[in-house]
Amino acid sequence: MTTRLRLLALALAAMVLGGVAVAYTLLADRPTAAAPTTGETVTLTPGPRLLAVTDRRLSTVRLGDPSGPRTVSATDCVRAYAAAGTGVCLRPVTTWSYEVAVLDEQLRTVRTVDLPGLPNRARVSASGRMVAWTTFVGGDSYTSSGFSTRTGILDTRTGTTVASLEGFAITRDGRAYRNADVNFWGVTFAADDNRFYATMATAGQRYLVRGDFAARTVETLLTNVECPSLSPDGTRLAFKQAVGGDPAKGWRLSVLDLATLRSTPTAETASVDDQAAWLDGATLAYTLRGSDGTPAIWTVPAAGGGASSLLVPGAESPAPLS
Repeated sequence: MTTRLRLLALALAAMVLGGVAVAYTLLADRPTAAAPTTGETVTLTPGPRLLAVTDRRLSTVRLGDPSGPRTVSATDCVRAYAAAGTGVCLRPVTTWSYEVAVLDEQLRTVRTVDLPGLPNRARVSASGRMVAWTTFVGGDSYTSSGFSTRTGILDTRTGTTVASLEGFAITRDGRAYRNADVNFWGVTFAADDNRFYATMATAGQRYLVRGDFAARTVETLLTNVECPSLSPDGTRLAFKQAVGGDPAKGWRLSVLDLATLRSTPTAETASVDDQAAWLDGATLAYTLRGSDGTPAIWTVPAAGGGASSLLVPGAESPAPLS
C-alpha cells in the first residue's frame, strides 16, 4: 500500500473511531467562502482579537466585529492555537507529512518538531511557555484498526520535549496501571505550567486525567470526559461528553466544576467534536462543520442556558488573543 493510500485509510478510520476526529485534516483542502480581508498584518500580540484558521491560513478577526473583515496571513496551518505571544501551528511539510511549528508574535518560526500521522489538537499554556499537540497515527498492532493517537508536550523555555505521554506513569482508580493500548489526546495546561489535564483511553474507557509534567505522571479523575479545556480561572473544564457514553451517538459540549466534579451541559445540542476554547470566563468557542465540511466558529454560554450563536463563518481552530 502506498503512503497516500495508507493515510487515506487512516483518515477514514478516524471518522469511525470514537473520541478522535481528524476529518478536518482532509477537508481543510476544501476552500471556504472567501471573507473580506483587511490590509493589516496578522500578529499574535495580545489584544481583543480572535486567532483562527481560514482556508488553512492563520487569520485574526476583531472580537468586537467577528463576522466582519478578517486579516489573513500566508502562514499555512491545519490546526493552531496561541497565548501570550506564542503560537503553535500544526502544518504540512509535504503533501503527507506534518510538523509542529512554534511561532513568535510576528509568526516567525522559532522551533519545529516532526509529527507522526495527521494533526488533530493543539494547545499553548496561558503563559505561552508550554505547547502540546495530538496527532492520529497508524500501525499500532494493539488496536483492532491499527490506528491510535500520539500526544506530545514541549517546554519552550527549557527545550524539553516529550514526544509521547504514553511513557508517563499512570495511576488509574488509585492503582498503578500499564497497558499497551493507552492513548492520550487533548491537553490543556494549568497556570503553573506543570499540571495539565488530558483525555486517556484504555480498555474501552475514556478518562479525564490530571498530569504532572515534571514528575511524568498522570492520574484518572472521571470517565467520559474528552478534549478538556481549562477555564481562565482554573476552576472549570469545558469538554465533550459522549452521548449515552457512546461516541457513535455524538458529543455534548459540557462544563465540569473541578471542585465538585459535577458537569453541566451547554445549550449547544449539535455534536461538538472539538476542543473548545474559552473566549472569557463565561463564553466558549468551538468549531462546527456543515454537511459539506465547511467549518464555522460558534459560541455558547459556559454556564448552561442561553443559546449558541455563529461567531466566525468559514473559520476553525479558535484561540482568543486577549
